[in-house]
Amino acid sequence: MRYPVLFALAAAGCATTAGEPVNEGAAARLAGLQRTGEVKTCLNLTLLNEITAVDEKTLLIRSGANNWYVSDLKTRCRGVVGRGARIEYSTSLSQLCRNDILRIVDNTNGFLTGSCGMGSFERLEPKPAAE
Repeated sequence: MRYPVLFALAAAGCATTAGEPVNEGAAARLAGLQRTGEVKTCLNLTLLNEITAVDEKTLLIRSGANNWYVSDLKTRCRGVVGRGARIEYSTSLSQLCRNDILRIVDNTNGFLTGSCGMGSFERLEPKPAAE
């Protein structure tokens, strides 16, 4: 089954240092969450609501109403933090899984700008409120 457009990425490309684009909004959301150590190899496609690139090696994923996961990509995914980028992938399953290949496409011209292998999905939970 081919999924030509998974999500349009709303990523404002801001650089923390030269060559390291970061989506500051996604980075701020990730900073409010903590890793649980609970790792899944696949997520059900019907529950995926949002995939946002934090940087070229980290994706923040919302599944269901308010379940959050982080995926540390196996390699850099060039172009994933650019404006107008979208993620495409193909799968024969009803799940997005570790090792699935993501393709990053520029919506403006339709050109492939990069590709990378999906990492595992680590569940996140809100950080406890500071007292």
